Amino acid sequence: MKNILLTLSASLLLLGCNCTKEVTYKQQSKTPFVWESANVYFLLIDRFQNGNPTNDKIINRNKPTGVLRGFEGGDIRGVIQKLDEGYFTNLGINAIWMTPVVEQIHGSVDEGTGNTYGFHGYWTKDWTAVDPSYGTKEDLKELVEKAHAKGIRIMLDAVINHTGPVTELDPVYPSDWVRTSPKCTYQSYDTYINCTLVENLPDVKTESNENVALPPMLAEKWKKEGRFEQEVAELDAFFKKTGYPRAPKYYIMKWLSDYITDYGIDGYRVDTAKHTTEDVWSDFKKVCDQAFVEFKKSNPSKVLDNNGFFTVGEVYGYNIGAKRQYDFGDKKVDYYANGFTGLINFDFRNEAKMNYEELFSKYANILQNDLKGNTVMNYVTSHDDGYPFDKKREKTFESGTKLLLTPGISQVYYGDETARNLEIEGAQGDATLRSFMNWDDLKTDRIKNKLLMHYQLLGTFRKNHPAVGAGVHQMISQSPYVFSRNYHNDKVVVGLDLPIGKKEISVGTVFTNGTKVKDAYSNVEAVVENGKVTLDTGFTLVLLEKL
Repeated sequence: MKNILLTLSASLLLLGCNCTKEVTYKQQSKTPFVWESANVYFLLIDRFQNGNPTNDKIINRNKPTGVLRGFEGGDIRGVIQKLDEGYFTNLGINAIWMTPVVEQIHGSVDEGTGNTYGFHGYWTKDWTAVDPSYGTKEDLKELVEKAHAKGIRIMLDAVINHTGPVTELDPVYPSDWVRTSPKCTYQSYDTYINCTLVENLPDVKTESNENVALPPMLAEKWKKEGRFEQEVAELDAFFKKTGYPRAPKYYIMKWLSDYITDYGIDGYRVDTAKHTTEDVWSDFKKVCDQAFVEFKKSNPSKVLDNNGFFTVGEVYGYNIGAKRQYDFGDKKVDYYANGFTGLINFDFRNEAKMNYEELFSKYANILQNDLKGNTVMNYVTSHDDGYPFDKKREKTFESGTKLLLTPGISQVYYGDETARNLEIEGAQGDATLRSFMNWDDLKTDRIKNKLLMHYQLLGTFRKNHPAVGAGVHQMISQSPYVFSRNYHNDKVVVGLDLPIGKKEISVGTVFTNGTKVKDAYSNVEAVVENGKVTLDTGFTLVLLEKL
């Protein structure tokens, strides 16, 4: 497959640069988007970029908090700014996953780590509204449209399991909507589900199929905002069309599916998936699929391709080695058969300690066989995993290489590409993983700019070649280590831990003699002779693609 040519000179990698402006690319042929090989950028809206300081104090959330436990100003406008600059394009990102955009509780709670607000997005007050601190619905619409214009999908975060905590400003939902006890003991399937995850986190009764009324606090809120009649009419139409009972889970599914029909988002990452019965996610996927069909039908000019709506589940503790089953101890569940195309792979940050071939071949074999048609999303760091692959940021280049070349979806957590600090003095628990994006480092730090370029070159190669994440893996030689990936007509050859300077790479039968190829990392071209390519570059890795 012919590729997109980088016009950035690889010499910039040696010199160091502030590589945040959009790079000019020359499009030679359109690369099909494949979710199984997506390069996903995951960001906390509040911690990425402050694009509109006027909304920072739009809600009075001003009590003193624990370190990194209050709102810090990041918003959707900030994401748009970086999108406009070409930051995501340069990184080879073709999907952005953002933490929930919905309106958060207005009050704060102290869970033992200092006063905390819902800056992270997982403490819902109103599923139908965008939190004013993040921006407006118009901002979200602009973001999706601009992302799509650049070939980037938008994946939001769906929370159905729980509401936000109860505060003096945020009353509890009615008792036919939520339970406030017992707290989960995590000893069996049932004790993961019919309980609250932690104290004061009301658990939605997702098992219920009983008709319930609209929560009075939402009705009152909507009336004040002048949209009560419209919201009720839409709910009536949804329940009439689907035939679902007016149970809590179906209200929430309707509200979340509106982000598909109204904005055309492309996927959902589903929070706390194992804390509801799995049939909830089967129904959610049906609702999302129908909403996606309706959006495409109503907006034919905005249809990107024939991909269906994508769902990836957070089944905490799932790893690729479990293949299709998650074991609760007393019950095994196949979440892939219950609404999910992919699951987050929580063990990649451990398995990244393997050597390249052991890691790559294991993942490729499982994805090409046991999980054929499905996928996993790999990460080295995340927002709630206190044991990342490289918490001290001592193996940053290795982290990028392994993450971006491993079969499956790559999830770049904001700041992986700039070695954002994960150990913040005074921050407790997961707060230390959620510092504000370290943009200022790129103005002065040569090494972090080299790291950013490393992620850009590898990420662009992955984006341009579905074979990297979704293809069949084959080792060509062990020493030097060279492998190929093949996905339909897309073929690449990669060499790692190679000598700096002149090197000879065997391409096996991937590229025939006389084929012109390019190393996408150094931008050096060559011709295949006697099944080999000879290159002279200043790098230890080679990313070969056909010209």
